[in-house]
Amino acid sequence: MKSKKEKIEELSKKREQALLGGGRERIGKIHETGRLTARERIHLLFDEGSFQEMGVFVTHRSTWPGMAEKKIVGDGVVCGQGTIEGRLTYAYAQDFTVFGGSLSESNAGKIIRLMDIALDNGAPVVGLSDSGGARIQEGVASLAGYASIFLRNTLASGVVPQISAIMGPSAGGAVYSPALTDFIFMVEGTSHMFITGPGVIKKVTHEDVTQEDLGGARTHNTKSGVAHFLAADDEECIEKIRRLLSFLPNNNLEDPPYIHPTDDPLRMDPRLNDIVPDSAKDPYDIKEVIKMIVDDGIFFEVQELFAMNLVIGYARLNGHVIGIVANQPNHLAGVLDIESSVKGARFIRFCDAFNIPLVTFEDVPGFLPGTDQEWHGIIKHGAKLIFAYCEATVPKLTVITRKAYGGAYCVMSSKHIRSDYNVAWPTAELAVMGAEGAADILYGKEIEAAEDPDAERQRRIEHYADTFENPYVAAGLGYLDDVIMPDNTRPMLIHALENLLNKRQQLPPKKHGNIPL
Repeated sequence: MKSKKEKIEELSKKREQALLGGGRERIGKIHETGRLTARERIHLLFDEGSFQEMGVFVTHRSTWPGMAEKKIVGDGVVCGQGTIEGRLTYAYAQDFTVFGGSLSESNAGKIIRLMDIALDNGAPVVGLSDSGGARIQEGVASLAGYASIFLRNTLASGVVPQISAIMGPSAGGAVYSPALTDFIFMVEGTSHMFITGPGVIKKVTHEDVTQEDLGGARTHNTKSGVAHFLAADDEECIEKIRRLLSFLPNNNLEDPPYIHPTDDPLRMDPRLNDIVPDSAKDPYDIKEVIKMIVDDGIFFEVQELFAMNLVIGYARLNGHVIGIVANQPNHLAGVLDIESSVKGARFIRFCDAFNIPLVTFEDVPGFLPGTDQEWHGIIKHGAKLIFAYCEATVPKLTVITRKAYGGAYCVMSSKHIRSDYNVAWPTAELAVMGAEGAADILYGKEIEAAEDPDAERQRRIEHYADTFENPYVAAGLGYLDDVIMPDNTRPMLIHALENLLNKRQQLPPKKHGNIPL
């Protein structure tokens, strides 16, 4: 029988083994690639000294020949809970030094238990992925682990925030857990996501593509829209995760975290009065508008590099968290297309699920025309944005800065789809279409018959613009609550938001809606 001293030494030895994962040599190889280890990432993520690990001594149960002698304490994933800025959070980090971070029946069980406890306690889940995929030696048992995680991702959706960081490889079925979560972070140069790798693609479709071009961080941030954030390295990735969580409630029964404001709620910025150009054809940067209005000019953008004609992200107004959706005149004139519609819809639905009020800045000439858009389903995908705005029951505020044309006017949180507070700047243009197109349709025959067609056309354009391209027709019909000076936007929004913080609105009883997927 072992003595007490021997038992304590045994514990110390096993603890040291757990901390080393696959050993110092493999840790060194991870560092050579520019990556941190699982435990180093966990240390950066949580407040110092707050992390409490679970399943420390779990090992695999594989009976595959030779595996019995290769049991490593922890089995390739570090799980536990701690605080981030003092708020309870659960996290797991896959350890690439242990069997390439592959998922086994045992370490999947650790992740599943963590997610169940997080759901029971109403706290966010952060998954730091760095894995070669399913552990081949365990066959279907490993696949069952993935499926069980997918189920927890789905059950937790809309209940607690779920954040994934791809900090190494993620391939095959492994990518679907991150895809089911709310936000995905990727690290440039070291993280990759794809269903099938370059080798398989070349064999099946004869396409020759590099791993980076196929599923690298920049690819998924700019082309596919799978990822939401791009980081230069592991440290920046972790810092951005902590920053994102500072805007989110712990669960769907809480309000987002309020902070005592340092910015004057009555502050007015005269630069806003001049930011919209005289010509409707000239662009301006809606991000500058946002930063002039929100607290301390701090705007945390989401999916910055994807579908840039629509800007989304988080900010605060007088200390209260808001989700911002804004057309970007600087990119494709702020037009709505398939990618921006899906981007906006997903963000709106997340904000609504977690009680984050929505502020919309509108300058939209319409939906993007073209065969590519029509054949790829702009009708269906544009309807997602409509569905998301209509379904949302959080406070919704809208500011029309310039164009609000056609169906896009209706979509961008108009009064008709239950927006609570809608205002426009004097530069706003609310109409079925722009004056030039309208004049050609309405007065085409008169223009052709005129002695001077060009002069007649210009006269008709100016008449239509004076009659319809202004905010006062809509305001007269009650579709706008006010027409305001741009520099007064911040005080007006804060006042409206604080009057709406107790808003309670219910959807008709149903199991769930059928969003046009």
